[in-house]
Amino acid sequence: MPPPATLPPLARFGRILATGLRDVTSDVSALDSAGFWAVAADFEGRAVCARFGEVRRLPAPYAAGSAPAVPWRGPDPAAWTSSLDRAAYVAGVAAVRERVAAGEVYQVNLCRVLSAPLPAGRGGGRPGPDVDALGAALARGNPAPYAGTVRLPAHGVEIATASPELFLRRRGAVVESGPIKGTARTPDGLLPKDHAENVMITDLVRNDLGRVCATGSVTVPALCALERHPGLVHLVSTVRGELRPGTGWPELLAATFPPGSVTGAPKSSALRVIAELETAPRGPYCGAVGWVDADRGTAELAVAIRTFWLDREASGGPVLRFGTGAGITWGSDPAGEWAETELKAARLLSVAS
Repeated sequence: MPPPATLPPLARFGRILATGLRDVTSDVSALDSAGFWAVAADFEGRAVCARFGEVRRLPAPYAAGSAPAVPWRGPDPAAWTSSLDRAAYVAGVAAVRERVAAGEVYQVNLCRVLSAPLPAGRGGGRPGPDVDALGAALARGNPAPYAGTVRLPAHGVEIATASPELFLRRRGAVVESGPIKGTARTPDGLLPKDHAENVMITDLVRNDLGRVCATGSVTVPALCALERHPGLVHLVSTVRGELRPGTGWPELLAATFPPGSVTGAPKSSALRVIAELETAPRGPYCGAVGWVDADRGTAELAVAIRTFWLDREASGGPVLRFGTGAGITWGSDPAGEWAETELKAARLLSVAS
């Protein structure tokens, strides 16, 4: 089997398997052209769009004959470190609350990046870490509606996501988003603060879509709906609109990216606070990952939460990274927000380790 750097490019999204890489570009206007594209956009704005020539629909994710040949070997569970430790994160929550009290922001999503070194290859020509094998482990241990894998090692993109959150779905001119705000172990654990935060971010997403949708077409078919996922529950809303004629992917992404649920409100002010308080770039975390079928005018992009990525440029060998965060408002309890980031990470880290 080839070494990891030459594992063939591929993309998986649910039962879709795309192979036969044709083109790679950072120009999102290519998504309006032709073909099937995998998309991975970093929170900081770097986009990689990869067109594949062979697209199969499998009877099930990782169906027989399509699964990785070598199983995932994760890091030591005790090896994870955080860009913000507990004390720094709690201090960050307090700082956000001060900004809210001063009227600078209403809400900020404060995140941290976890990192752990990966085992070296096993020798004898056998490969090192394969993000597609991690995707298979996540599909078994933490199934998610927007699960996906993008493996483009030559372009620095190796992502496996178990995202529960819809960023953008397109069916022709109709576009839909599904912001998540509010997380707890059980429905009884959801607080009034969670509902208020969801309404706030839903309004932000509605305004973002309103910038590129026909006047009066933006609606909220569902507000604060309860969704159950492995080990936790979320509040999820649905925002839908009809794009104005002539609106392409560059205009749509310029109006909506980064996703409002992982930034805050107002978005521009929240991004400034994030840049000041977070000590590591988010990279793929909180960006977007998914697919665009330009021939059919359809697409499904997830918010890249519950997402792992391989960093092969780290000193000392490949590192696995994972992001976790929480939405901070005036009503936030600093210790409780730290606990929420731990809750969101625990099951996924267990699977990946």
